[in-house]
Amino acid sequence: MAAGTSNYWEDLRKQARQLENELDLKLVSFSKLCTSYSHSSVRDGRRDSSDTTPLLNGSNQDRMFETMAIEIEQLLARLTGVRDKMAEYTNSAGVPSLNAALMHTLQRHRDILQDYTHEFHKTKANFMAVRERENLMGSVRKDIESYKSGSGVNNRRTELFLKEHDHLRNSDRLIEETISIAMATKENMTSQRGMLKSIQSKMNTLANRFPAVNSLIQRINLRKRRDSLILGGVIGVCTILLLLYAFH
Repeated sequence: MAAGTSNYWEDLRKQARQLENELDLKLVSFSKLCTSYSHSSVRDGRRDSSDTTPLLNGSNQDRMFETMAIEIEQLLARLTGVRDKMAEYTNSAGVPSLNAALMHTLQRHRDILQDYTHEFHKTKANFMAVRERENLMGSVRKDIESYKSGSGVNNRRTELFLKEHDHLRNSDRLIEETISIAMATKENMTSQRGMLKSIQSKMNTLANRFPAVNSLIQRINLRKRRDSLILGGVIGVCTILLLLYAFH
């Protein structure tokens, strides 16, 4: 019976790790798609409005976005289901409720699911904001082309309006590049945090398996704290003696 429950727990852990790996790959691709969409929209904004290629490219990227969003939502739902089964297992009869290793593993998977969910919603919101801004800028671009065809290219007011529009586009491009750099930095920090969590998990597992090692580490920490207090006291006494000697 114990072997069966242990195998069930290991199967749940394998499913959770597999889904987490798939989600990590999907989120990286999803982030790259959103970044490429913003960059391509900036490039397409410089082309002639009569060219239909940007519209087709934008339509393809929109379909890819919707497809990937649905896939990620399905993976998140599956991972949530596995996490719920793991929680039910830890609370079921016959499983020690105070098993630190099981609770630590469950909490780690909860944190990973929360991080992935937050990253997905944030990336999706950024994509929607870029798309709405591009729709607005496309409408402005059409108005500019219509005004140019009706008033003439050499119209001074049109030229000033076009220059202002170019300035806005350049500012938008700089903002998108800054966002891309920030997203890349966030991905690196997320990867490093995952490595640190893995190291911490292994250290906790080692400490739980070998209580003697854990006790030795605690004694070392106590001795280091005691030595720090003694050293601080000696430094304080020496400082007081030097001050007394200086003002004597």
